[in-house]
Amino acid sequence: MTSNKLQVPLRFKWVTDVRKKQLHNMCNQTQTHTLTLRKRSPSSAPDLQKRLEPYNLKCPIGTFTAKTTSPKQILKKHASIDARKNLVAQVGLENFIRSVVKPLDLNLPDKVLFNMNGQGLMNSWEDVYFAERLYTRCLGISKRIYQTHSFTHEPEKRLAYFILEEHNERSYSFLPGFDFYVLVFCYYDDDKNVIKVDVQYDQMSFFLNCLGLAQAHLWLVGKITPLALCWAKLFHATGLVSPFTFLLHALIVPVALIYWYLWS
Repeated sequence: MTSNKLQVPLRFKWVTDVRKKQLHNMCNQTQTHTLTLRKRSPSSAPDLQKRLEPYNLKCPIGTFTAKTTSPKQILKKHASIDARKNLVAQVGLENFIRSVVKPLDLNLPDKVLFNMNGQGLMNSWEDVYFAERLYTRCLGISKRIYQTHSFTHEPEKRLAYFILEEHNERSYSFLPGFDFYVLVFCYYDDDKNVIKVDVQYDQMSFFLNCLGLAQAHLWLVGKITPLALCWAKLFHATGLVSPFTFLLHALIVPVALIYWYLWS
């Protein structure tokens, strides 16, 4: 009886030691496999890591070919660009515009081609300031604080551009205030006169924020996106992906859904 009682713990200890060795070997194999994957060159990487173009892990500029650019041209452009930090914060568009041109010693003549996101073309700063004052009142915006923290300057193109941050306070308490971001391109001539300004932003997102519907729209997009992904996977599985078949799908699928909903 005594010998049997002693054999049970010894046998249990032997099984436990064997199990520990097996787990240790499995961990070593996993680590070795992981290190091997990390050290593989792009050409020997698994199919899941395939890229459209070869890449270089040691350099931010990859090795690639293109029709109108190259790594050499990109590096040359980067060397000529002057990107600096510069803080400008003002209430009102006119105050901001007159402050933001000072770091580059640019002038503001009365005439300018001002492109408002492709939705309006104005030819003078007076029209720009008037339009800004009018539509902010129409949209229930009581105060706009404009700011930027840095700009990028390309002297060869006589171009400076920056991200404009807007803080919008509302005229009515039931309308939520919001922050918005705009990309601004300023072009100037040889005399450093600003001759053209392009303003680009997400117009639909701006008006959704003005109406207080941005969060509701985001919720709706979250519900629709899984359905769109399912359709995209089915479309890709057909093997007939091209601009023509996409346009055909975009026309046929809504018509088929409407027909099914109304007459099924």
